Amino acid sequence: MPSIEGKDITLNLTGDSLITRRLRPYGEPNYLRMIERIRSADAAFTNLEGLLTNFEGYPAAQSGGTYVVGAPELADDLLWAGFNLFARANNHSMDWMFGGLLATDRELNARGMVHSGVGLNLALARSPGYLDTAAGRVALVSTSSTFPAGGHAGKQRADLPGRPGLNPLRFKTRYAVPREALAQLEAVSRSLGLQAQKERLAKMRGQCPEKHLSLGNMEFLVSEDDSYRTWTEVDPSDEQGNLRAIAEASRQADWVIYSVHSHEPHPDDPRAPADFFQSTARKAIDAGADVVVGHGPHHMRAIEIYQDRPIFYSLGNFIFQNETVQWLPQDFYDNYGLDVEETPDRAYDVRTGEDTHGFPSHPMYWQAVMAEVRFCDRALAEIELLPVSLGYGKRRTLRGRPVLAEGDEFEEILDDLALRSKPFGVELGERTPNGVKITLT
Repeated sequence: MPSIEGKDITLNLTGDSLITRRLRPYGEPNYLRMIERIRSADAAFTNLEGLLTNFEGYPAAQSGGTYVVGAPELADDLLWAGFNLFARANNHSMDWMFGGLLATDRELNARGMVHSGVGLNLALARSPGYLDTAAGRVALVSTSSTFPAGGHAGKQRADLPGRPGLNPLRFKTRYAVPREALAQLEAVSRSLGLQAQKERLAKMRGQCPEKHLSLGNMEFLVSEDDSYRTWTEVDPSDEQGNLRAIAEASRQADWVIYSVHSHEPHPDDPRAPADFFQSTARKAIDAGADVVVGHGPHHMRAIEIYQDRPIFYSLGNFIFQNETVQWLPQDFYDNYGLDVEETPDRAYDVRTGEDTHGFPSHPMYWQAVMAEVRFCDRALAEIELLPVSLGYGKRRTLRGRPVLAEGDEFEEILDDLALRSKPFGVELGERTPNGVKITLT
């Protein structure tokens, strides 16, 4: 029985849920065992990556990839499965612009679902969602570093409203190059007229000229040791805004979950998290987060334990039904040279070369873990990781729905996660019939 004093709790955490089909009709034993584990937790989290509407609104000119829309009744299936905390800040939040975002709000709110990460303005998008449980009050702050241009919420003013959108965690990528290489880049920029154009714009806007060389979104600096280096830095305003939300949540709740949707890889390893994510995740825990849960790249990334609190850099996909969206706007077809007479099945075939490339072609996109995190007397006591299979190699109508993994796939998932986590100082413990436990106290 959980403590009513907010000292003991069990959290169930999953990654991306791109849901477009019902969850209730199925009865495999390893599926129902997974559902029971979700239901047994005090709080169960997933990233709701997409919209649950009847196609309200208008398709955005630029989406997060697939324009992800599921029927509103899928919200009932997520509740049936046991989920009670939903992140909304991700690259599909604005696939159908303001109409889709607000229609999804209405569907979730009508069902009393606790969600955060989007809002009518930045303050509301950044505001925590709160879930009351027998184990204490749980807060969720949801943000995203990955989203199409214009998808982030805007600040409210006294004289004008803000802009609906998501809670952003923007960043910059910087490149250090030898002095000679920087001089060559500057010469190219001047020869093409790019520097003159930037200088004219800066003067017109009353801004100081840039002290560094920028080409598009890329910023170049002189390397101190005459080497090449790439790194990312978080936007300080976005970081501070999120840390303030976490600090508020830690005073208003007993437990705080910080959800970060981040596709961006480390420049030295595409399976590792970006520098800015690692830095801001640790600051989030210093600010009061009890768990940082990442998702977005559609595959697993490392686990880290920092200050007795877990950071999951990506749990991978949990529900991945992005090939069964019923209707897609013509913008999607245009990406693949298809005209207005084509249908979604054809677009999916062309996009993946009939499953020979893209997501269907690699098992890592169809393997994940579900994490159960247990705190006792406010200390992190245990993490249990349950391997999940989403049906790699199966036909489109079958893959994308999670079940507990078995056999060789069970071992492959845990081997991969152990490999990813070892550089972060986390050793997975002995394997159990369900997965593996990391015991800390």
